[in-house]
Amino acid sequence: MSVTDRILSALTTVIRMNDKVEGMAGLMREQQRRLDDLQGRVIRLETVLELALHRSSGASGRLLEADGNPTEA
Repeated sequence: MSVTDRILSALTTVIRMNDKVEGMAGLMREQQRRLDDLQGRVIRLETVLELALHRSSGASGRLLEADGNPTEA
């Protein structure tokens, strides 16, 4: 194998590797976008859960006050 053949082979390998790296970078961007979307969804779910828990604990006290005679559990 001559020096020219080795150089061309190395250049071909580098070009193929560059294509693979660019493909992987695209996949990583897509995965990061999905992670960001999921993180936003989890934050919204946590907020709804906290609001629901806060309302349920506050609502029971208001019902007892509205009834007129609070009962002890």
